[in-house]
Amino acid sequence: MKKAFYLILLLSVTFFSLNVFAFAQTETADELSREETFEASIEKILEEKQIKLPGSEGFQLYQKLELLVTRGSFKGQKITVENGDLPMANLVKYKIGDRVMVSSSRDFEGRRIFYITDFIRRNVLLWLFLVFVIMAVVIGRWQGVTSLAGMAISFLIIFKFILPRIYAGSDPVLIAVLGSLVIIPATFLLSHGINRKTGIAVTGTIISLVITGVLAGFFVNASRLTGFASEEAGFLQAYKPGVINIKGLLLAGIIIGVLGVLDDITISQSAIVQQLNIANPKLKPGELYQRAMKVGRDHIASMVNTLILVYTGAALPLLLLFLDSSHSFSEVVNYEIIADEVVRTLVGSIGLVLAVPITTLIAVFAFNQKRR
Repeated sequence: MKKAFYLILLLSVTFFSLNVFAFAQTETADELSREETFEASIEKILEEKQIKLPGSEGFQLYQKLELLVTRGSFKGQKITVENGDLPMANLVKYKIGDRVMVSSSRDFEGRRIFYITDFIRRNVLLWLFLVFVIMAVVIGRWQGVTSLAGMAISFLIIFKFILPRIYAGSDPVLIAVLGSLVIIPATFLLSHGINRKTGIAVTGTIISLVITGVLAGFFVNASRLTGFASEEAGFLQAYKPGVINIKGLLLAGIIIGVLGVLDDITISQSAIVQQLNIANPKLKPGELYQRAMKVGRDHIASMVNTLILVYTGAALPLLLLFLDSSHSFSEVVNYEIIADEVVRTLVGSIGLVLAVPITTLIAVFAFNQKRR
């Protein structure tokens, strides 16, 4: 029995040792192939010249740089990086003092290689954000502070609920709607206070958002859009195949995009009706509606033009690619990458246009009831 016990013990130890060894080998292999990203600043330009790469017609800038690692496992070490040693369409010329992101990996011989992947722009973004916060607080005062709190809640819901749930495979449209139902009252009440005007705006926003969602679903299906027009959608499908509903993601994007502008539309119309009612309490509901809609139509005109310009600005590189194309406009607009933006823009605009009469009608009814 003792021999059997010791034999089993020996086999167990051997099996455990082999597994540990295999794990260590795997870890070593992973360590060798693992890519690490860290931060560095350019200390010296060791070499800078124009070179002609094999297979290329013209000359290209080449730089040999000495970098000091400021963050990461190589912190405090100096490394050498070559820039321009491979053919590149958008080659960056670096200078001393530039702060950059650097990636490290090993080649097939196990040698460690470094290459610059991007600039560090975190500080500039922070300063821009601080300027925005200061302007919002100085000009908006207490309302500016509460609107910033509302913005923080929106970000929290988007990054802690909407994105994780969609990433986990939940229906993007359902998650976007549920998230919006929390964002709308939270941000409206913080920005504009708890009052009748805000309640009217919240109601008008929710109704307009539901109509926009229905229209988006209908026209996305009718135009046979798949949601795969963008590279990002392709990457998501490759990374998590079959988990994320890409078409639903397109619909969710339309809903969330419209939500940001609906706040301005609905609260404005609600405030207009409120002020007209205060200025002249004798106005009949029909006249009150007509006067408020005169202002609303001006709002619609400027808003539609703004939306077109915003979407055009976002898609400018894409539009320039088609400008010099031999294909006709009717053919170009048929491509999904263009049709996506057309549906997004027009459906969003319809939802925003409808928000004006819907909110105005609700406000007239609400303030007329209060008058009685």
